[in-house]
Amino acid sequence: MKRITVAKGDGIGPEIMDATLSIIKAAGAQIEIDEVEVGEKVYLAGNTAGIAKESWDIIRKNKIFLKAPITTPQGGGYKSLNVTTRKFLGLYANIRPCVSLHPFVKTKHPEMDIVIVRENEEDLYAGIEHQQTDEVVQCLKLISRPGCEKIVRYAFEYAKQYGRKKVTCFTKDNIMKQTDGLFHQVFDEIAKEYPTIENEHWIIDIGAAKMADTPEVFDVIVMPNLYGDVLSDVAAQIAGSVGLAGSANIGEECAMFEAIHGSAPRRAGQNLANPSGLLQGAIQMLNHIGQTEVAEKVQNAWLKTIEDGIHTYDIFKEGISKQKVGTKEFAEAVIGNLGQKPSQFKAVSYANGAALNLPKYQRKAPKLKELLGVDLFVHWTGSSADELAEKVQQINTSEVQISMITNRGIKVWPDGFSETFCTDHWRCRFKPLEGKSLDKQQIIHLLGAAHEKGIDVVKTENLYAFDGKPAFSLGQGQ
Repeated sequence: MKRITVAKGDGIGPEIMDATLSIIKAAGAQIEIDEVEVGEKVYLAGNTAGIAKESWDIIRKNKIFLKAPITTPQGGGYKSLNVTTRKFLGLYANIRPCVSLHPFVKTKHPEMDIVIVRENEEDLYAGIEHQQTDEVVQCLKLISRPGCEKIVRYAFEYAKQYGRKKVTCFTKDNIMKQTDGLFHQVFDEIAKEYPTIENEHWIIDIGAAKMADTPEVFDVIVMPNLYGDVLSDVAAQIAGSVGLAGSANIGEECAMFEAIHGSAPRRAGQNLANPSGLLQGAIQMLNHIGQTEVAEKVQNAWLKTIEDGIHTYDIFKEGISKQKVGTKEFAEAVIGNLGQKPSQFKAVSYANGAALNLPKYQRKAPKLKELLGVDLFVHWTGSSADELAEKVQQINTSEVQISMITNRGIKVWPDGFSETFCTDHWRCRFKPLEGKSLDKQQIIHLLGAAHEKGIDVVKTENLYAFDGKPAFSLGQGQ
């Protein structure tokens, strides 16, 4: 018997959770339930996190969290509970299977069967944002080696355990050579450890286009957070419906399972909602806690129900569907099919469906770190880069001097183009002269000199080399 935490959520959440629990219990799931309150009521009671400390304690104790969709109120500084939960509990891997149910659910891709493995904790979803000038705000894109290694290894281990043939990596490392470049580099390193699994890399834009057009050429796709968030919804929709997709969020200690759709408050309380997305999440949960026979029984009964044409309103189609049913009636139909297998769909077997047992990340030996320069980001409302360069050159020293100015990453000095549009946010790159070196005391001196000259420095970034390899971007056009 496994004790799990359940949150029924908002909108259609309570209805689809009741339906889901009735199905898995009827199938023999060995679970005990602790229910917690999260979402809209908690937010509106003044808790901007949407969850009480006592609820966190229960979730952390049980380790397994089955969550229905919630409503995050607009405005008011409310933080996404989904993002918060994933980060607080270290749920680094988001797993979303996207499978065609053709011909019973409309799709242009009848042979589609892919799994999106999305990094879940970092990238732009670190949410580190600042307004730096009147015209420019920034969001920091953080990619770490531990984050890359954990998610890429998970993708290959998933493929190995589930008999998948290929793992594909999507990045934009032709532009973001440091961040996405690290993700791609780690992918190539780890792929060598799995010689029986095919591997490939696609640039995200053409990869996304190919996935939307010909998803059957992909199997498992692993991506950084933002790309994975966007493309997992695209994949679910082109497979048939976002409403049919479930999601697993896996960490080293805890796991959360959910539907990928929202709370749909307009459909709440009407016995209309399709519980399939949350049910798919619950099936992933059953596999994760080792109750693979129950997971298999539920999935085959669900497939049998779909091919019997017993459909909720969202997928009902005249000529294909046989009976339009509500939430409760759909759950009853699935329960009635427990123990049966589909005849047109391939029956599933989860003999290898238990939780993956991955090694913990091992920190590498530190590299030799050298300071090669510093970027001073300046708030300046002039329009001429030459004028700014003249001003900034006043803080040059006998050892460190301005070497380049960019605006939104584009080199505008020296030898800039008059056609380049510039904002009020300028990157001024200082480097030591030939044969000279740079230390942090000199950077402090530059900042002091800038202040004295009325140069408004809004941030700095040190420029490093690791083991002799420069680890910072050039200016575009440099």
